[in-house]
Amino acid sequence: MPARRAGAGFMAPARQENVRAHNLGLILQHIAADAAPVSRIELARATGLARPTVSRLVDDLLTGGLITEVGPDRTRSTGRPPIGLTLSRTGPAGLGLDMRTGSLTACVVDFAGTVRHLEFAPRTHPVTSPEQTIDDLAAIAKAAIRTAAAQGLTVAGVTLAVPGPVQDRSRVRFAPAIGWRDFDAGSRLRAALGSDAVTVSVDNEAGLAALAEWHASEKELRNFVCLFGDFELGAGIVLDGELLRGARGWSGELGHVTVDPDGVACACGAKGCLQGYAGLEAILAAVPDDEQKSGATSHQTPAVTIGVLADRSPEIRAALERAGTALGISLAAMINIIDIDTVLLDGSYSLLATWLTDEIQAQIGDRVLTARWAPVEVRAAPIGPDAAVIGAALTVIDDVRRDPSTWITRTRP
Repeated sequence: MPARRAGAGFMAPARQENVRAHNLGLILQHIAADAAPVSRIELARATGLARPTVSRLVDDLLTGGLITEVGPDRTRSTGRPPIGLTLSRTGPAGLGLDMRTGSLTACVVDFAGTVRHLEFAPRTHPVTSPEQTIDDLAAIAKAAIRTAAAQGLTVAGVTLAVPGPVQDRSRVRFAPAIGWRDFDAGSRLRAALGSDAVTVSVDNEAGLAALAEWHASEKELRNFVCLFGDFELGAGIVLDGELLRGARGWSGELGHVTVDPDGVACACGAKGCLQGYAGLEAILAAVPDDEQKSGATSHQTPAVTIGVLADRSPEIRAALERAGTALGISLAAMINIIDIDTVLLDGSYSLLATWLTDEIQAQIGDRVLTARWAPVEVRAAPIGPDAAVIGAALTVIDDVRRDPSTWITRTRP
């Protein structure tokens, strides 16, 4: 066998500052993972670090505003009760932004993962350029940052959720549903905010929604797909507790899986994409002319409009059944390949779960090889339409939790 040559893939020797950064993250990880306050002694025992080292690291985290001390546990019968440590509800916060059919949305999440602010701004320009959309988003972001500051929070970063593949957490390569192509949304947003005090990133909305649902889940979710839709139909895929991004970070474009090679033309340039059969626009196309003319649902979002009309329109119910069939066939193919055990209907699809779940479940049951002895659960996602914007805010918090050293250095006087 040829000798393996040393190259760029080999790890560098650990420097003292790298060891400290790693241990800061380790301590913070243990505090974040425990629902109850954790003492310094318990941290030393759990991490194997010496108590003086733990004390120094804890002091750094306290100084950085990442954790806070809580009163001693006086339920202990013997000895001096230890002071507990928990994540701070002031200090760093994440800001998420997203676009919907009728509104722009901003969400602030504190370091403990609690939503502290959620704002919906009507879209003043229904058809607008990417630049104008970003400028409008920057305006509500600035207002959200001021609101956060009034609550003792410092926004550490901003993440924008978009319906399409993103390169380098900044450039939207192609989002056919909104007409964006090779648009550097991150740079435009950074310039519109006019401040280098916060980091800016852009990510796919379906993956962000999956992250939010994973955080919010009451039971352990490790292998699931989050079917998210508003402008675009996408899938956030989580395998073994990790978001599946792929080689370039572009996985999950389920809406552009072909269901009919000779089918309807799609905005992406292909024919027969799932988007054309199960997307909200495809379902709305079945609305009878008299319903459209009545204007009774003209101010509603597409999903609400579909839900309202489904009870009285056989055409809408038939369109929902067709959508459920197409979704179920596409999801079954995915499940046969990647073996997930749960499908969450998220975004606008969470509002339509009543009409979609049974048909999707039936198709999966018929088409997934292992379904007879390992059933796949299909259900509405708990967060629903706000999942992407909450997930966008949570990515900022996750970045700080993974690398608290950078935040502490950045905020040091």
